[in-house]
Amino acid sequence: MHQKLLLTVLSMFLFTAVHAQKLSKNEKKVVKAIEQNNAEAISFLEKVVNINSGTLNLKGVEMVGQEFASAFTDIGFESTWIPMPEEMNRAGHLFAEIKGTKGKKLLLIGHLDTVFEEDSPFQKFEMVNDSIAHAPGGNDMKGGDVIVLYALKALQQNGLLNDAQIIVAFTGDEESTGSPLEKSRHDLIEAAKRSEIGLGFENSTGFNYATVARRGSSGWKVEVEGKRAHSSGIFSEDTGAGAIFEMSRILNGFYTDVKGEDLLTFNPGTLVGGTFVEFDEMTSKGTVFGKTNVVAQKAEVRGGLRFISEEQKERARENMRTVVANNLPHTSAKVTFDDSYPAMQPTEGNKALLTKLNKVSLDLKQGEVLAYDPGKRGAADTSFVAEYVDCLDGLGTMGNAAHTPEETVNLNTIEALTKRTALLIYRLINE
Repeated sequence: MHQKLLLTVLSMFLFTAVHAQKLSKNEKKVVKAIEQNNAEAISFLEKVVNINSGTLNLKGVEMVGQEFASAFTDIGFESTWIPMPEEMNRAGHLFAEIKGTKGKKLLLIGHLDTVFEEDSPFQKFEMVNDSIAHAPGGNDMKGGDVIVLYALKALQQNGLLNDAQIIVAFTGDEESTGSPLEKSRHDLIEAAKRSEIGLGFENSTGFNYATVARRGSSGWKVEVEGKRAHSSGIFSEDTGAGAIFEMSRILNGFYTDVKGEDLLTFNPGTLVGGTFVEFDEMTSKGTVFGKTNVVAQKAEVRGGLRFISEEQKERARENMRTVVANNLPHTSAKVTFDDSYPAMQPTEGNKALLTKLNKVSLDLKQGEVLAYDPGKRGAADTSFVAEYVDCLDGLGTMGNAAHTPEETVNLNTIEALTKRTALLIYRLINE
């Protein structure tokens, strides 16, 4: 076992040594600047983590946005806060931009909000040891935002952003996207239309991985009605099967007839059924009334669908409609769908970007960077721009237990990941 591990480490070292090249004079200056700024970057991360920015804390999200806006303005970017309409109950987005004509036009994507609202007991940045901190939203994804800021700062300090076209887009509602999507993601999509490459800084899936594909996300709802009657008559010609048996048939049909395609999954998240049914979609809570001696009159289920392409999504939806339509006696059913995140497909352009990132990592002697399994990643804002630009995601910080009160961020990796980001940006704007 130890011999195999030694051979693996040795082979990785040899691979890196063979493929790595010397950094240019300018790249060495950028690396040095990042090292000098790293303590400041971590302090800034602590500062913004300690400002609660749960998605529904609109003032908090904007406060974090203003901290980043000032920092981007200090390095020569034009910062703009774009508020959302009051009825959307979302804060808005921060955009920062420098306009030029040199090299690739870049869109750097992050988000300001977290899953931890004002009433969460998890509120503060606290060191666990000399390298790990508990931090609400520190990993997902204020740490990634800090990597963007300090990569650009190192480039600006060395005069290497002159005549570059870079848009930074930090949304304020990634964790709970504002509706309608046409409004909440309008500015992000418009920025993508003016760009050529999108880089997403959601938390990393591993130091030597990046994301070239993400599955899309869609919601679905099945509503069933049956004939209310005394339970002694169930299965009879007059009464039929009832709503709950019909819903059971549908869900089993989804499992047997729709399941199977690679990277396609669907999950029923809530199920209510009985004589009377109520469900509050805002709180995701339901109430039912029924009796064991009464055939169920109504049933409702709500779920999520994950897919790797629009074609796969539409096939799954059509197959679900087919299952729903084959009703048991004296029942009826309908299925409805709502779109959320589109898919980010593993295009050749995305793979070419990974090759460039891998080259940067090897030149920094950080090891090879591989494509992460899209089946293991959730949806993210990068998916909204994938139709318009080549994309990479998962370029942010490392940590554990995101979205839980145990969320941590690994501070030791921030410097290395910032170097990787800065040199990738530098090479792209000089192509």
